[in-house]
Amino acid sequence: MSAKVAIVGRPNVGKSTLFNRLVGKRLAIVDDTPGVTRDRREGAARLGDLEFTAVDTAGLEESDVDSMTGRMRQQTEAAVREADAVLFVIDGRAGVTPVDKHFANWLRKQKTPVLLLANKCEGGAGKTGVGEAYGLGFGDPLPVSAEHGEGMYDLAVALMEHIGGRTGNALGDDGDELEPVEVDIDIDPENETPLIDDPSKPIQLAIVGRPNAGKSTLVNALIGSDRLLTGPEPGLTRDAIAIQWEYQGRNVKLVDTAGLRRKSRVEQKLEKLSVADTLRTIRLAQVVVLVLDGTLGMDKQDLTIADHVMQEGRALVLAVNKWDAVEDRALALKEIEDRLIRSLPQARGVPVVTLSALTGRHLDRLLPAVMAQYERWNRRIPTAQLNRWLEEMTQRLAPPLAGGRTVRIRYATQVKARPPTIALFAPRAEYIPESYLRYLINGIREVFDMPGVPVRMHLRKGKNPYAPDED
Repeated sequence: MSAKVAIVGRPNVGKSTLFNRLVGKRLAIVDDTPGVTRDRREGAARLGDLEFTAVDTAGLEESDVDSMTGRMRQQTEAAVREADAVLFVIDGRAGVTPVDKHFANWLRKQKTPVLLLANKCEGGAGKTGVGEAYGLGFGDPLPVSAEHGEGMYDLAVALMEHIGGRTGNALGDDGDELEPVEVDIDIDPENETPLIDDPSKPIQLAIVGRPNAGKSTLVNALIGSDRLLTGPEPGLTRDAIAIQWEYQGRNVKLVDTAGLRRKSRVEQKLEKLSVADTLRTIRLAQVVVLVLDGTLGMDKQDLTIADHVMQEGRALVLAVNKWDAVEDRALALKEIEDRLIRSLPQARGVPVVTLSALTGRHLDRLLPAVMAQYERWNRRIPTAQLNRWLEEMTQRLAPPLAGGRTVRIRYATQVKARPPTIALFAPRAEYIPESYLRYLINGIREVFDMPGVPVRMHLRKGKNPYAPDED
């Protein structure tokens, strides 16, 4: 089992910068604003020959346990309890503050070994802070610069004493990093593999929605743990937080994201960074669960998010949360379905699951819907079946004439999956209108049981690429 190393300290001392340095990627949002990080974030880290799981945490602050900062501190305390070693970070240029002293006293009472880091010591800066840090009682402080990578060798040597016998990546892959999901398909007509899913890799599942729709509460309910910070305050989540999970023997990378407001309302730099992080998560996810607030219904912003998910080619499932607080449930569900049909016809047939993340009501219906939509999104349509379907569709409704001449689609084949992508070969492809392609896409969804699955269709000039050359 791999070692976990928690990074703790008061706000704005450079914990997230150090986390990004250790994992080798800009996973955590970094900003000059104190208190950017709120949830625990884990990532596969490497430092010299050491491989371990790094855990970024919220800034330690003294506050009431029921307040937001109090709940953030509880998350940090949990990370310390679960860790094999703690990196206690102070700002070397600012020196030791009363807050640093307060939490140093707390850390000394814990069983987890602590390494003291004086950050922001690039170019010899922070000498005063390093001298003061000796008084915290954790031995020799390590002067480092997370931003410039200084002092990392000394950190690796110090960590080796505590986790040297427990190296290895606990996350099993790239941690919080999601992988591209489009897959090219060999268009050999004899290769008719029905599915391209690799069961050894985790399903990348993103939870998205407006602020305060209950996304983090839903994730906590699914994994059965208070892993993410929750509360009545809108916009609690800022980073996209990935959690390794298992559902019915299948690994799932579950990603909670920041709430998406209308673009016109997003003004602060920090929220813009959070929105960009969420949009990137959607782009790299495989299945996206859009969480709606059942008491508010489906508004324009929900439709915008759903449309973006479909445009990115991701499998979509709607989770209508807070269903226990909805009075007229039949009317509320009908309004959501009617809104989808009117404003987002390409999402017709998307699974809609009503639930309550707070009480757990109907929570068991969500993952079966996700897995079913994932299977449809992975589907490989055999070439022979696809061309029989194409012949039936063109006989039912032929492409419009172009200059009095017939436009004939000669051949179809699936060239990509995730999302399903179909190539149509036609000598006069430029004359086939978008409306006719929508007719074909709707036919594919209906005939091959792929309701609500984003299907892409590309026109290519030419004849059947597999037909024998004519002399």
